[in-house]
Amino acid sequence: MATQKLYAGAKLREVRTTLQHTQKDFAARLGVSLPYLNQMENNNRPVSTTVVLALASEFGMDVTELASGDTERLVSDMREILSDPVFEGHIIPLADLQLTASNAPGLARAFIKLHQSHRQTHERLAYLDEALGREDARASPSPWEEVRDFFHYCDNYIDPIDRAAEYFASSTNGPHALRRIALEALEKSDIKVTFDDVDALRRYVPETGVLHMSARAAHETQTFQLLLQVALTRQNDLLEATLDLARFHSTSARDIAKIGLANYFAGAALMPYRAFLDMAQGCRHDLEVLAGHFGASIEQVAHRLSTLQRPGAKGIPFFFVRVDQAGTITKRHSATRLQFARFGGACPLWNVHRAFETPGRFLRQLAETPDGVRYLSLARDISKPAGRFGAPVRRYAISLGCEVRHAPALVYGDGMDTNRASAFEPIGISCRICERKACHQRSVPPLERQLTVNANLRDILPYQVE
Repeated sequence: MATQKLYAGAKLREVRTTLQHTQKDFAARLGVSLPYLNQMENNNRPVSTTVVLALASEFGMDVTELASGDTERLVSDMREILSDPVFEGHIIPLADLQLTASNAPGLARAFIKLHQSHRQTHERLAYLDEALGREDARASPSPWEEVRDFFHYCDNYIDPIDRAAEYFASSTNGPHALRRIALEALEKSDIKVTFDDVDALRRYVPETGVLHMSARAAHETQTFQLLLQVALTRQNDLLEATLDLARFHSTSARDIAKIGLANYFAGAALMPYRAFLDMAQGCRHDLEVLAGHFGASIEQVAHRLSTLQRPGAKGIPFFFVRVDQAGTITKRHSATRLQFARFGGACPLWNVHRAFETPGRFLRQLAETPDGVRYLSLARDISKPAGRFGAPVRRYAISLGCEVRHAPALVYGDGMDTNRASAFEPIGISCRICERKACHQRSVPPLERQLTVNANLRDILPYQVE
């Protein structure tokens, strides 16, 4: 496959303005002419190798940040938004969206935020007519969506919290010692921990200072929940400072994000960055080996692999997604060019849906998206029983994947014919923005194509995509 040219004009402008350099001074330090820098900042030319090397040597910049994936995320989000019926008849070429995301990312984010506000207003008018005229009837982003987007655009990596968790775990030697350190940290905060025969995984009662933990939960789940409580108790100032910087629109969003940050701390303490990255590279990202070594679950390991985006020490860019049995995406993140649908379910051709049919097994898939990028995808079902007869069992499927060029670094790539084009299954993001014309699993017509309906012909689809 041809090497993709790197267009990073917005990032170059951001670096220059942060350093308070004029274009003339910045061009001189990069060793290029002023017109050439101007063309790169406006994405009329790709970033040259000379500039990449100069950014690293002159400014100590982690040049992998030039390709942070924001452009793909923004394009994917805007394409989904433009599938809204409110934009019917206004087809925006993909090239224009890519140009907007590359040259004016702030404008793209404002457009996304505006549509979120529109959608919230529409929903309120649909089912809360009685709220019209009340003070709390103003439109606001969904707290869950706001928090999801916060992590999404942070590349699922929160540096201060990740480093604090790594420091907390630095005095331990393995998951058993970490569990003891967590219990000791809670004891120092005058919190008594009890393990009870209850369904709730964790319940803290501030009035009594007692943390009730489920004795029926798996050992790794108990350790994770103890670390989460450590974050809420011992790292509260750090969590609050991070939330202040995020500037959430509602108290609900802030509260949800705080739990998310505490979960992040727990995962980062259970699997400290440097040790986890080294181990992952050493075992070629074998999820079961990593789970056994760090005393974590398969899902926790897969999610942690998708967070390894520390500047100067990045791991393989993975995507991670979790879907329920209805196909709805309940967790999503991508450090790759593959971006997931913000609304609705995932592509039915993706192997993550087949994981429910083969419980306890890893499914491998070579997949290709409409833009021609190829991926190695791994899927597995996850069951979360409550530990007693009659209690509901929660079932999900998770998928972890990366671009196929990283396959040699994954044990799951062994034996797969990555050089044969026909080995890659065609997948998409969502039907509304998928460009494939004859997909047998298509549920709705694509946004940017004209349709022909012929009553005398019934093919794979009841219409033909031009």
